[in-house]
Amino acid sequence: MTDKDKRFMKVYSQGMMDGCEIWIDKVTGVNYLFKFSGYAGGITPLLDANGKPLITPLERDDCKSF
Repeated sequence: MTDKDKRFMKVYSQGMMDGCEIWIDKVTGVNYLFKFSGYAGGITPLLDANGKPLITPLERDDCKSF
């Protein structure tokens, strides 16, 4: 599967065994926070000031994984 075929792209990463990542759904533009520590982790959508999901408008050229 190539990067263009993948639905999610990682746009931010911090830490190795304990850290967090931000992922964007390339179909909907919704941003997600993935927090992990060792073998445990959790994911949640990022929200704006009004409590709505944070959406990144994407162009076709933007849909490249980092």
